[in-house]
Amino acid sequence: MTVDVRELIAGERHRLADLLDTLTGQQLATPSLCAGWTVKQVAAHLVAAVDAPASALLKLMVTSGFRLHRANARLAVDVARRPTGELSALLRKHAGNPFRPPIVGHPGALTDLQVHLQDIRRPLGLPHDLIPDGLRISLDFLTGGRAVGFTPRSRPAELRLEATDQDWVKGDGLLVRGASEALMMALCGRAVVLGELAGDGVEVLRTRC
Repeated sequence: MTVDVRELIAGERHRLADLLDTLTGQQLATPSLCAGWTVKQVAAHLVAAVDAPASALLKLMVTSGFRLHRANARLAVDVARRPTGELSALLRKHAGNPFRPPIVGHPGALTDLQVHLQDIRRPLGLPHDLIPDGLRISLDFLTGGRAVGFTPRSRPAELRLEATDQDWVKGDGLLVRGASEALMMALCGRAVVLGELAGDGVEVLRTRC
């Protein structure tokens, strides 16, 4: 059965909107797994990806010295000043936005959502509800050599990555085993998940995070 990546993206935007509607002010102000960003600012980053006009990003790019990550960070802070209900409404409004990011495409957009959702959920102690098919797409993307801005090609090099919750294996070398979500987060440099992984390759992966 063919998986529709755009449907998965829309589903994750709806799930984030539903989650935001349940969070308290204290939870929204909790530091996320993204250094320097609160939970609300991470959510704002995901809103900005589909709602911010191109002119606003261009202006921030200019004032940020054409450093994309700095511009994105400033945009997230700006968008996070909006009421939380407005952010969740915008996520629902743009859930089906067909925008395809250059180079990384829809798999990159899905991975951005799934990783950042965990950047939010994990510090709050909330279980993930990510779909196995979506996690498989992200794992293939992160180990496929086109994950520009997500993970360097050297991070999974010479490692055998095995998911314990679905039939997914990639690479040759020292073994790293664990749940699909933990593998995805580790590939994106979230060292906090390494204790959930097993195998001789975990320490190698730790040096690369």
